[in-house]
Amino acid sequence: MQNNKTVRTLFNLLFIITLPILLTGQNATKTSKSAEQLIETIIEKTGAEKVPNTVDVIKEGNADTKIKGIVTCMFATMDVLRKAVEKNCNLIITHEPLYYNHLDSSEQFESDAVYLEKKKFIEENNLVVWRFHDYIHRIQPDGIISGMVEKLDWADNQSKDNAYKFTFPPISLIDFLKGMKETFPENGFHVVGDSTIQVSNVVFVPGSSGTMAQIGQLRLPDVDIVVAGEVPQWETYEYVRDAIAQGRKKAIVFIGHINSEESGMKFCADWLGEFVTEIPIHFIECGSSYWTY
Repeated sequence: MQNNKTVRTLFNLLFIITLPILLTGQNATKTSKSAEQLIETIIEKTGAEKVPNTVDVIKEGNADTKIKGIVTCMFATMDVLRKAVEKNCNLIITHEPLYYNHLDSSEQFESDAVYLEKKKFIEENNLVVWRFHDYIHRIQPDGIISGMVEKLDWADNQSKDNAYKFTFPPISLIDFLKGMKETFPENGFHVVGDSTIQVSNVVFVPGSSGTMAQIGQLRLPDVDIVVAGEVPQWETYEYVRDAIAQGRKKAIVFIGHINSEESGMKFCADWLGEFVTEIPIHFIECGSSYWTY
C-alpha cells in the first residue's frame, strides 16, 4: 500500500514538473516557423499572381531562421534595426531597399564603412531582412494606398472604382494644402500650381512611380491635382509649369517618398496580424530622411 502511494506521489510530481516543459514544447512548435515559411504565407495571402523578377526577396539573413517577432517598416534604417532588436524581433519586413539602390546591389559599397557597419549589425543579431514591395502593391486594394487613406482620413472621398482617385467639395489649392499640412506638420511640400485655383478631383500617385505615371493623370480632363511622392525636378515639375503658363488649371504636390507610402507599412502590420497570430508584430516608423529648414 505504501509503495503504491509512493508511486502515485512520484507520478504526480513528475507530471507537475514535465507539464510546463510539454507546454513549452508545444508553444515552440507553434511559433517555430522559418522566415521562408512566413514569407511564402504572406505572398500567398496577398492573392497576387507570381511577380517575375520581383524585388521581394530576402536581402540579408538566413531563410531557415526561426522567427520570434516581426517588424514592418518603410526603410530598414539603423534606428529601425536597433529598435527591432530591442523588441526581440528578427524578421524585418521593409517596403524599400536596404542598401541605397533599387536592387540592393553591393558592388559599389564593398569597402564602404556605412554599408559594412549596417551589414555587420544585421549579421551579429541574426536578423532576416525581406523586402515587401511588389506584392503589397498587388493586394486588392493596394495595401500601401489603404494605409495612406487611413492616415489622410480620405476614405469618404475615395472613388469606388479607382482606389487612387478622390473627390472633394471644391476647395482652393492653398486650403487643400492646409489640410494636408495638418497630417504632415514636420515637412514642407513642393507645389507647382496657382494657390488660388479651385480643386476637387485628386489623384494620389505614391512613392517614385515615375514621370509618366504623374503626367498621365494630369492629362485627364477630370483631374485637377496630383499628390505624389517624388520625381526628378527637371521632369513633372517643368511639365506642370508649362501647363500653367498655357492657362491650364492643373497642380501637383510632392510630399516626399516616405510621407506618401509609410503608413502603408502600418497597414501591413495590422494586415499580418489577421493571419500571423503566434508571434508579435510591430510597425516601426522611420520618418522622413530630411527635415525642412
